[in-house]
Amino acid sequence: MKSVSRVAKFRSLAVSLAVTSSVALLAEGGQGDEPGGDGFKHTNQLVGSTSPYLLQHVHNPVNWYPWGDAAFEKAKKEDKPIFLSIGYAACHWCHVMERESFENETIAAMLNEHFVSIKVDREERPDVDEVYMAATVAMTGRGGWPMTIFMTPDREPFECGTYFPPESRGRRRGLRGLGEEIARKWRDDRQSLLDNAGSLVQKVRNRKRTPRGLAIIDRATISSHVERAAGGFDPMLGGRTSSRNKFPPTMSMELMLREYATQREVSKPYLVELVETTLSKMADGGIYDQIGGGICRYSTDPRWFAPHFEKMLYDQGTVSGLYLSAYQLTKDEKYARVARGILDYCIADLQDANGGFYSSRDADSEGEEGTFYVWTASEIDELLGEEDGPLFKDYYNVRTSGNWHRGKNILHVSTTPAAFAAKHGMAVDKWEKRLASMKQTVFHARAKREPPGLDDKILAEWNGLIITSLARAYRILDEPRYRVAAERAASFILDEMVKDGRLYRAHRRGTTHIPGYATDYTNVIEALITLYETTFDRKWLSAADELNATLVKFFRDRQNGGFFYTAQDAEALLVRSKNARDGVVPSASSTAALNLMRLAILLGRPDLRELAEETLRSMESGLKRGGLHRMQWAAIFYHDHPKEVAIIGNPDDPATQALIAEVYRDYLPNKVVASCTPAETAKGAALPLLKRKTLVKGKPGAYVCRDYVCGRPVNTPNDLRRQLDADAPAP
Repeated sequence: MKSVSRVAKFRSLAVSLAVTSSVALLAEGGQGDEPGGDGFKHTNQLVGSTSPYLLQHVHNPVNWYPWGDAAFEKAKKEDKPIFLSIGYAACHWCHVMERESFENETIAAMLNEHFVSIKVDREERPDVDEVYMAATVAMTGRGGWPMTIFMTPDREPFECGTYFPPESRGRRRGLRGLGEEIARKWRDDRQSLLDNAGSLVQKVRNRKRTPRGLAIIDRATISSHVERAAGGFDPMLGGRTSSRNKFPPTMSMELMLREYATQREVSKPYLVELVETTLSKMADGGIYDQIGGGICRYSTDPRWFAPHFEKMLYDQGTVSGLYLSAYQLTKDEKYARVARGILDYCIADLQDANGGFYSSRDADSEGEEGTFYVWTASEIDELLGEEDGPLFKDYYNVRTSGNWHRGKNILHVSTTPAAFAAKHGMAVDKWEKRLASMKQTVFHARAKREPPGLDDKILAEWNGLIITSLARAYRILDEPRYRVAAERAASFILDEMVKDGRLYRAHRRGTTHIPGYATDYTNVIEALITLYETTFDRKWLSAADELNATLVKFFRDRQNGGFFYTAQDAEALLVRSKNARDGVVPSASSTAALNLMRLAILLGRPDLRELAEETLRSMESGLKRGGLHRMQWAAIFYHDHPKEVAIIGNPDDPATQALIAEVYRDYLPNKVVASCTPAETAKGAALPLLKRKTLVKGKPGAYVCRDYVCGRPVNTPNDLRRQLDADAPAP
């Protein structure tokens, strides 16, 4: 079968949805085998899906089923093993495996004859992905996507891997040969496969077992873990020295900044230097989209030069948040510029008309990776002319022969604006204005190209991350448009993705489905708390409180502490996991611990702090081993008794806004902020932290407290700064 281009597949999604009713005409286990009105020879059981990733595969000759009872019942009825393939829409190697194997009629015929094939979007079903990723790592020592699993009809895996070529290449086994071998064993030597399955399932359960903790990790141990993490960084190029592919180590860098900011008596400037090196190299490299903004998933080299070009919403949220923190700490405008570039990209390209944010942009367009983003020297000359073209090429290291594949260039920077301006005899402000104009010209030309595929499903978990960053950016950068974008997204989540008090994970084109997982709840709760702390609109805090109560009710491990990944009434998988290790997104238990401590202060709820302590104790063994970087953030927050800042004043009073701006001017990660009007305190409608607090000498006032013990109230930004910088008052 001739390979269908990626864009053609995306354009076919509407057609796929329109022909859903025709599925009933297909024979059980069959699929269309004659070209239909949509021009495709094959249409499989994914035709009714909402996931863009699943719909990419709807016309494969493989008779894919979505994860569900129909597939497993068919496998049992026909006595066939399951072929499970897990990936996501922006995954480059997923596209490669589809093109090579799943569009291959011979391989598809083998799979259809001997297996029941199931396709899973890991972004919609992270619970399924997590369990079988644990099996893959247990069997092979590594994981990744596409993930390839062979398992019994009872969902027990016995053979695992990631990418398989269609035929064997050297020591890498081919999918066709592996599938034929497993089919033979299933027929002639099934017990060996069942024995493998039993052993592997036990390994998964052992890996996911979390022993009950007894104590909260002490502060000195956290410091030693930070030192160990810093020792693994590349001091010249940033990021981890052990990595060939470099992913932004966001959680560990934020931990290093928090250690520096909270251990003032022990100066550790090298922690900040390592973070600055990494952020600066990322900002100058190809991993950052120099023209359109946004951060790519990872770099394929140690220099941050050549990325895999997919842009994931979760990276935009976490990485932009780190740049905001670095800007607060260092006041380096470069970090503010990159944070704006990432957030503005999200608003322009990923925000739905109704407010929610889409999941990702693909790496591929026109059938190749990166085509949308790279340039030849002649293209730049044609766009910018004889005067600007050479300057642009010099600044972004564009070569006539190309610096990447096939004469193409990845734009990256190896100088500073000031040094470049001096080299060319210009004032730096003149150069920056000229460069901005050139970038606009290149951006508009690029917009005419065939764009990478868009995964337009809206995930609660990832929206929580970007809302948190946008809400912080509103105050840190003093940019009201970020508040607007954050509130629109939060309203969308609450209006469209909460039903009968339960948060749902996914929404696409009017359809909300899949009950939320713990990380959906914790990330959205964090976003709502942060929105309250930056806008002081009580509705966000009330919504956070309600969702947190649901999280505790359905996800709490009442025996050992912490939070399970799936709800107590969710589909039962091989294991109900409770993982505190951060992946591409923060773990549920770590974010829950932080949320519980913040809510305990804002709502005056000691019981929530006790739950946070229970959660921290539950992860004792993992914390003692190191890692669990975000859980260590929570432990620092716990040990350091965060500062509680209460501001009384009318929000439209410039003096009130000046006090709020001072709170967010510098990097102070361990704080809780609340504000209300004098009228609210007078009528007893204020939050506990704000009660009985008044204007200071008739002017808007600020109170800096710890454990509700407050220092002298102040009414000027300078006096507030002195209290924020001081260690007192202590409980």
